[in-house]
Amino acid sequence: QVQLVESGGGLVQSGGSLRLSCAVSISFHAIGAMGWYRQAPGKQRELVAVFTDGVDGVSKYADFVKGRFTISRDDAKNTVNLQMNSLKPEDTALYYCNARPYVDRTDYWGQGTQVTVFP
Repeated sequence: QVQLVESGGGLVQSGGSLRLSCAVSISFHAIGAMGWYRQAPGKQRELVAVFTDGVDGVSKYADFVKGRFTISRDDAKNTVNLQMNSLKPEDTALYYCNARPYVDRTDYWGQGTQVTVFP
């Protein structure tokens, strides 16, 4: 069982920044893909930024966050982070961490962390 624990959400004014962290309970070497998704009220969950083909692999971003958000890994803390700059009210959502291990290719999700951006 893979456990993911997110932190770092909060309330921020438009144009501000937040940094999300996701701690994972297994080694990065066991993970095929890992990253961040979000879900706003009344909308479907959507990809924000992910590492594909391994946590040290290629990063992929949604068009709506390119140039504003950066995904990174911290080997010492076993976390994947999302630095969010130039936040907009439309970035308001519940942000979820996702990991897909090589061994079972099952999607594991964290509990979510709320990001609220006010004008």
